[in-house]
Amino acid sequence: MILPSIIYWSLSFFTLGVIDGEKSGTSELEQQALLNRALRADPVALGMLYDQYVDKIYTYIYHRVGSADIAEDLTGQVFVRMLEAVRSGRAWQTSFSGWLYRIAHNLVIDYYRRNQRATFVDVDEVTSLRSLDGDPLKSAESRVEMDRLRQALGSLTEEQVQVITLRFLEDLSIAEVAGIMDKTEGAIKALQYRAVLSLRRVMQP
Repeated sequence: MILPSIIYWSLSFFTLGVIDGEKSGTSELEQQALLNRALRADPVALGMLYDQYVDKIYTYIYHRVGSADIAEDLTGQVFVRMLEAVRSGRAWQTSFSGWLYRIAHNLVIDYYRRNQRATFVDVDEVTSLRSLDGDPLKSAESRVEMDRLRQALGSLTEEQVQVITLRFLEDLSIAEVAGIMDKTEGAIKALQYRAVLSLRRVMQP
């Protein structure tokens, strides 16, 4: 399903092309130069940032909403909002990735408020929880554990769920999560510690 916002983004930037090799392996200085160009609404720079982050943002949102169609729609909205912010001079001030994830996070919260649904993390795609040897019994046990984990996540606070998602499903570092959530690394460690304790307590037989 290709949504209007995705099409709009594609027409705006992808037709301009992206220089081979610039999408990955950029140094810190090159990345900063790219961000500076994007702040000036350079269409190629904006397209390159889209390429760098679209999969990460989609995966983050998918883990929160559990629907590919909804994740596609919200991902498209993230980048449309990015474009609007750049054009209006209201773009990021410090961390671009943190700013982008916060847009995604806010859209997920708005989605749940509109639909009056509880926040959850879809753990069906987490390979570390799956049985890898094809054993039916182990696969069944793994499914039971995933169901228990999904229910347990419902008992956490929104911030704790966000930390669990970013740290263990997105595999981001403490420093990266701190930047995204606009908190100190110590605060993220404390949130993670309390979240893990809560999960263990709820999931104990």
